[in-house]
Amino acid sequence: MSSLSQHKAFILLLTLVSIAFIWLLLPFYGAVLWAVILAILFQPMHRRLVVRLKGRNNWAALISVMACVFIVIIPMSLIFGALVREGASVYQRVGSGDIDFNQYIQQFQGSLPVSVQSWLGDAGFGSLSDISNRLASALEQGSRLIATHMLSIGQNTLQFLVSAGIMLYLLFFLFRDGRLLGQLIRTTIPLSDEYTYKLIEKFTAVVRSTVKGNVIIAIVQGAIGGVAFWALGIEAALLWGVMMAFLSLLPAIGSAIVWVPVAAYLLLSGAYVKGVILVFVGVVVIGLVDNFLRPPLVGKETKLPDYVVLISTVGGMTLMGINGFVLGPLIAALFIVVWSLFRQEQQQEAEMSSREGVANEAIPESRERGTSVDG
Repeated sequence: MSSLSQHKAFILLLTLVSIAFIWLLLPFYGAVLWAVILAILFQPMHRRLVVRLKGRNNWAALISVMACVFIVIIPMSLIFGALVREGASVYQRVGSGDIDFNQYIQQFQGSLPVSVQSWLGDAGFGSLSDISNRLASALEQGSRLIATHMLSIGQNTLQFLVSAGIMLYLLFFLFRDGRLLGQLIRTTIPLSDEYTYKLIEKFTAVVRSTVKGNVIIAIVQGAIGGVAFWALGIEAALLWGVMMAFLSLLPAIGSAIVWVPVAAYLLLSGAYVKGVILVFVGVVVIGLVDNFLRPPLVGKETKLPDYVVLISTVGGMTLMGINGFVLGPLIAALFIVVWSLFRQEQQQEAEMSSREGVANEAIPESRERGTSVDG
C-alpha cells in the first residue's frame, strides 16, 4: 500500500474515532462545558495558589475545586431549589384557580378608556372579550409550561448529581493539568501558531466576558427586579426575577420584556404609585447597572455587535437550552475570527501575487537595458 493511501486511511480513522468520542460525550456535554468554563474563569486564582503552595498542583487543584463549589455551585443550587418550589406553587395555584389571568385582564380592560376600546374593535382585533380570553389562555399555558419545566428539572436529581460529579472530577484535572493540556492542544491543531493563538485567545476571551460579565450583570438585574416585584406585592417575584435575569442576557430588549407589561398594567389599573416605582427601577436602576458594569466586566475588545449577540444567544438557547447562552456567542465569535483570518490570508496572497507581477515586469526591462548598454 502506498504512503498516500495509508495517510488517507489514517485520516479517515482519525475522523471516525473523533466522531465516536464526541458522540460518547454528548450525554454529559453540559458537564464538560461547564468544567471548561469554570477552569478558565478560576485559572488566575489557581495559578496564585500554585505559587503560594510552592508548586503543589494537587493541593492547589483541590482548593480551587472547593472554591468553585462554595462560590458557584452551592449558591446556584439554593437559588435553583427555591425556583423549583416557586414553580410548583405557581403550577398548583394556576390549576386550582387561585391565579386567574382572565380576571387580571378584565381589570386591565375596565381601566382602558372607551375610545381605546372602540379603536381596538375598529382595528380588527375583535371584541375585547375575545382578546382577553386569548391572552388569558396564552398566559395560563405559558405559566403552566414554565412551572412544568421547573418541576421536571427538579425531579431529575439523580442526573444532576451525576453531571455535577463528572464536572467536579474533570475540573480537578483541568486545574492540575490545564497548562499541559493547553500546550498539547496548541501543538495538535493543524494550523499555524498565529491562527491557533488567535482562536484560543478569542475562545477564552468570549467565555470570560460572556460568563463573568454577562452572568454577573444578569444576576444583579434579576435580583433588583425580583426584589422590586416582591416589595410591590407582585405574585411569584422569584420566578419573574429569574426570568428577568435570563432575558437580560439579550441586548437591547433584556429584562424589559417582563417589567414593562407589569408596569403598564399597574398604571392602567390605577396603581399609579407602584407603576411609577417599577418604571423608575426598570429605567434608572436596572439601566444604570448595565451601563456601569458592562464596560469593566465584559470589555470593549471582546464585545461582539449587539445584533450578533442577540441572534446568537437566542439561537443558542433555542437549540441547546441554558448552555446556549455561552455556546451561541462563542460560535458566533469563532465564526467571525475564522472568516477574518481567511480574509487576511486572501489579502496576503493578493499582495504576494501583485509583487511577483511587478518583479516579473521588471526583469524584461532590466534585460533590455543590459542589451542596449552592450550595444
